Amino acid sequence: MRKIVSLIHMTLDGFAAGLNGEMDSIVYNDEVEQESHTLHARTDSAIYGRITFDMMNWYWPRVLSDPDNTSDAKTPGAQAHARWYDAATKYVFSRTLTDVPRNTVVVGGDDSAIFEAITRIKQQPGKDIWLLGSPSIAQLLTRLGLIDEYRININPVVLGGGIPYFRDSGVKHALKLTEVRTLKGGVVAARYVPA
Repeated sequence: MRKIVSLIHMTLDGFAAGLNGEMDSIVYNDEVEQESHTLHARTDSAIYGRITFDMMNWYWPRVLSDPDNTSDAKTPGAQAHARWYDAATKYVFSRTLTDVPRNTVVVGGDDSAIFEAITRIKQQPGKDIWLLGSPSIAQLLTRLGLIDEYRININPVVLGGGIPYFRDSGVKHALKLTEVRTLKGGVVAARYVPA
């Protein structure tokens, strides 16, 4: 069965973004990029919330079509991720998305419908599924017990408020640490699986 691997860049106090979605607390460098991109070989699809999908779908296709439009789009890492994104099946959680791009599947409904849909997707042939960012979707899938691995890049920043990666769900989820590495910029890359 395919696994869902959640990757998040998070502050030391547990926030995935600032109150308005700012992500300027993320330390991102070549070593953090390489750590994240190890998932390219392991995954062939992605899960996004609508907000994250809109950001990704605005940016990554432009990297392939016009690599000179931003300075960071010229890097080999950006080009590799843009190619991965282009080929990947995108599962987007949305109640309003109507203009569905190529390789994109909309997922929605109540918790029961989402549980059934994601369970069916996990049972399909293919590689693992990468959940990128999307803290509200990570919270939902954690509550439903559907995430198989957590990759948390902890940034050396105390933000003091923002959008949490984990939120009070009323359900305890015990995790087992499988790996921890210190990356450039003081980022701690920790991997966990359900205990």
